[in-house]
Amino acid sequence: MNDCIGVILAGGLARRMGGGDKPLVEIAGRPILQHVVDRLKPQCARLAINANGDPARFSAFGLPVICDSVEGFAGPLAGVLAGMDYGAGKGAAHVLSAPGDTPFLPADLLSRLQAARTRAGAAIAVAASNGRTHHAVALWPVALREDLRRALVAEDERRVSAFIGRYANVVVDWPIEPYDPFFNVNRPEDLARADAIAKEEPRS
Repeated sequence: MNDCIGVILAGGLARRMGGGDKPLVEIAGRPILQHVVDRLKPQCARLAINANGDPARFSAFGLPVICDSVEGFAGPLAGVLAGMDYGAGKGAAHVLSAPGDTPFLPADLLSRLQAARTRAGAAIAVAASNGRTHHAVALWPVALREDLRRALVAEDERRVSAFIGRYANVVVDWPIEPYDPFFNVNRPEDLARADAIAKEEPRS
């Protein structure tokens, strides 16, 4: 069985949505985060939610909530590190990261990233669509966790793309029809579009 652990990055500040927990906003009658969980659960051996603050607000999802080990709001890389640390404790070799506001992740996300990474002999595989690389949607080796901790703590590196660029990596592109599978809810106006897509999709 695949030992990859999926970590859902739910620690964003959601400034453009007026603050709060964006993944808990509902589309098609369910929290965005539930859509993400439903997409990733069949692909990964385990799932965990990366978020700071009171973990009880995510209790309905029945998943472990792991917080950043790096002080302050250090962004997605801190969430990836939390996922790597969690994965190391479970004996996993890889972690698949994805934002908690991206409800339409492809069903072949992990399999295509794994295949491309192996084929290219790369350390990290990253998703892309519509001419854009989605650095927070990536397959990471847990073996890089001390490198990442050093980059965050000693070097104050916050850019996901910059850290990925230190290693051999491969970018995997997905089609955007009938919709971009990496569409994310950033602004209030995105909610209507996400709601419409979710209502057209068969429920997982």
